[in-house]
Amino acid sequence: MNYKEAKIILKDGSEFIGKSFGYETNINGEVVFNTGMVGYPETLTDPSYRGQILVMTYPLIGNYGVPGKKKENGLLKYFESDNIHCRGLIVSEYSKNYSHWNAERSLSDWLKEEKIPAIFDIDTRKLTRKLRESGTMPGMIIINNKKKVDFEDIDNLDLVSQVSVKKPIEYKKGKTKIILVDCGTKNNIIQAFLKRNITVLRVPYDYNFLNEKMDGIIISNGPGNPKICKETIKNVSKAIKKGIPILGVCLGSQIIALAVGANTYKLKYGHRSHNQPCNELGTRKCYITSQNHGYAVNMETLPIDWREWFINENDGTNEGIIHISKPFFAAQFHPEASPGPDDTEFIFDLFLRALK
Repeated sequence: MNYKEAKIILKDGSEFIGKSFGYETNINGEVVFNTGMVGYPETLTDPSYRGQILVMTYPLIGNYGVPGKKKENGLLKYFESDNIHCRGLIVSEYSKNYSHWNAERSLSDWLKEEKIPAIFDIDTRKLTRKLRESGTMPGMIIINNKKKVDFEDIDNLDLVSQVSVKKPIEYKKGKTKIILVDCGTKNNIIQAFLKRNITVLRVPYDYNFLNEKMDGIIISNGPGNPKICKETIKNVSKAIKKGIPILGVCLGSQIIALAVGANTYKLKYGHRSHNQPCNELGTRKCYITSQNHGYAVNMETLPIDWREWFINENDGTNEGIIHISKPFFAAQFHPEASPGPDDTEFIFDLFLRALK
């Protein structure tokens, strides 16, 4: 099979030439890398990758194909949302031949269907070292010379509004009811509570949920700069003053921190993998976690009635905050995993016990 030449260009002028195996169009975005070994169907459909060109560091991608679209509780199984959210995909080696009991199509066919450009035969080790040394940066995938694109800085884009639901959706399961503020939620956050017989009301990121009947609130993961979510921050601040139990996941952790007056900052190249070690402070426990984020909470700015809950063992950055006396919790990693280990799913149970 003949593959068309394609290249990825970084804003610093670096070029990497490979071959196209996705949709043949030019795109731009923030170039980031993920060190996970498996789980590309879940990873590509994670709304937190909105606006980004994703580099997979694991050398072989596509060998187990893409599963079919089956639903459970009204949500797609095996995927974290209804469609791919990253703008482009970069891999070292693409396996056009796939084998898995659940596979119904190839990764290439899926990417073309979703109109996502992708390149293989790239030295992803060299590209990743560049991003680690220089930090994530704008880039472009060039396949079709007729379509002009330019570098774009996504830091000030309102990406959350692009991935949040437009109107409330209720998933009925039990008498206990939680509000899930959808900033780009993964399906498995919802599934984690449905399997615990909790009714979930999923609302838009800027929805005023304060008048809803509820037992608790979850602020979901999502893409981009948390400071862009001004309406969400305002609503969460009001909920905290009312003492309503709240759990933040990933972007939700940053939003809670901003809602209580703390500050956030952008990491050099973020945490995107399934193997990030996080130490629970005050214990001898270190958990292996699934992560996808580019921002972190500045612990020096957190109010005195909050404390650091988890830290990243690789770089010492914050991975969770907790109030010293009230039922407010936040984890920077993903307790629901998918893909990755579910070592920290106990955080969901801890939150639910606070609702009683």
